[in-house]
Amino acid sequence: MSDQHRADCFGFEGRRVRTPHLDLLARQGTRFTHCITPNVVCMPARSAILTGMLPLTSGVHDNGIDLDESIASQGFAGSLSKAGYDTRFIGKAHFSSNHSYANRPTGRCENIPSSHLFSADWSGPYMGFEQVELMQLGHNYWLPEASPGGLHYERWYHRDGLGAMKNALYSQRLDPQTQAAQTHNSALPTAWHNSTWVGDRTVEYIAEQGRRQREAEDSKPFCAWVSMADPHHPFDAPAPWCWMHRPDEVDLPAHRTRDLDKRPWWHRASLENTPGGTPESRKVREEYSRMPLQTDAQLREIIANYYGMISLVDHQVGRILSALDDAGLADNTLVVFTSDHGELLGDHGLMLKGPMHYEGLLRVGLIMRGPGIAADQENNQPVSTLDLAATFGDYAATPVPSAVHSQSLRPLLTGVDHAERDHAYNEWRLGPSRCGVALDLRTVRTRSAKLTVELASGVGEMYDLSNDPHECANLFDDPKHRGLREELMQRLMSRPDDIRTPLPEPVGPA
Repeated sequence: MSDQHRADCFGFEGRRVRTPHLDLLARQGTRFTHCITPNVVCMPARSAILTGMLPLTSGVHDNGIDLDESIASQGFAGSLSKAGYDTRFIGKAHFSSNHSYANRPTGRCENIPSSHLFSADWSGPYMGFEQVELMQLGHNYWLPEASPGGLHYERWYHRDGLGAMKNALYSQRLDPQTQAAQTHNSALPTAWHNSTWVGDRTVEYIAEQGRRQREAEDSKPFCAWVSMADPHHPFDAPAPWCWMHRPDEVDLPAHRTRDLDKRPWWHRASLENTPGGTPESRKVREEYSRMPLQTDAQLREIIANYYGMISLVDHQVGRILSALDDAGLADNTLVVFTSDHGELLGDHGLMLKGPMHYEGLLRVGLIMRGPGIAADQENNQPVSTLDLAATFGDYAATPVPSAVHSQSLRPLLTGVDHAERDHAYNEWRLGPSRCGVALDLRTVRTRSAKLTVELASGVGEMYDLSNDPHECANLFDDPKHRGLREELMQRLMSRPDDIRTPLPEPVGPA
């Protein structure tokens, strides 16, 4: 898994980003071209993958809300652990809030004020995984936490006594100097980067699994969730990856003008209102979660660095796939690559994330390779990463009790029946602490159209993606498309009536 990785930012999608290993994985397996995330920010999206439960039912409807561990234990990791699998999480988890209002500890390992409570030899269990090797954040707006805080990556990063030197290198801006917001070419050597650490730990884990299976020593099937923190902002790829894509050669969005007068009211409100919450949370939202309008030259610098971060992730994917071959495990292992959500990356003049469910943010890559999965195939049915929990349970012949909204993708991969998907669903309820306005957003996407409605106000947006792939013409109030709107509204309102009451409130801005 990558983080904040658009579905069109792969070489096989036609953009000028170098992803040779992911391109190979796509040729070896099947990719879903219309896969969306169930929520467009990290914690709800990740919790939905683990549990197979929609955000408003699990309660994790926005960042800053810790996933209930009793629900998590019923997810795919806990279910496979109970069925005898060796389960491991490596990298960025983000099932619990990193920060909390007033810097109060929550007691969770991922919470910065609480991490010192977890000893250096602690390795789980956590969220159903028997063992974990975690990074605290991974996005270097905040540099790796020094002792007594931090988790496995941060402790590794600082244990040689060179942490201050590494932090200085992370912050050093290499030539060519950039003018774009939250973007620089980092001098941190790649060997110390968190993407490399995730690759290293995964390669070692796979080698050990291969050895155990060859020697029949405590041999168990295994399940590993490998989670890299890039290409999430700040855009700070290390050398030489920051130089791999020239700014004058990257592809710019076709439509990169902020036309807020043509969009639903909450687009402007979320960009211009003052976020609520504490002074600390407002600072995070205003300086980190928002980005001013960028010029084309600045946008080129951002995209070039974003591509470099993706190429470094791709490099780790190549190492992991090679490790599976070396361990003799490639032929009987299901390999999945996806992301938690996308990135606006200049579409409609917007950056990062927000309550604008354009395709760049909503759609994610989903590639699957393994026994019985057809090679070099594209599947254009509307699916969701929510479906992964049931899929893993299906392949492991193990029920996943929490996966009440998840549907196995296995029938679509193996062609054992003619199951059809008519839509995929996304939901996000956010309070005023994020962007100064409370919203209750629901989105439904079919193969060719998309509807988003803000339930409290009844205002919406609808796009005919077949004829308007850049989502320029909002058809929500167009009488000529009333039939499509009614059809999509029926799909949107078909959500099961199992929303958690009362919903938890965020504990922090992370």
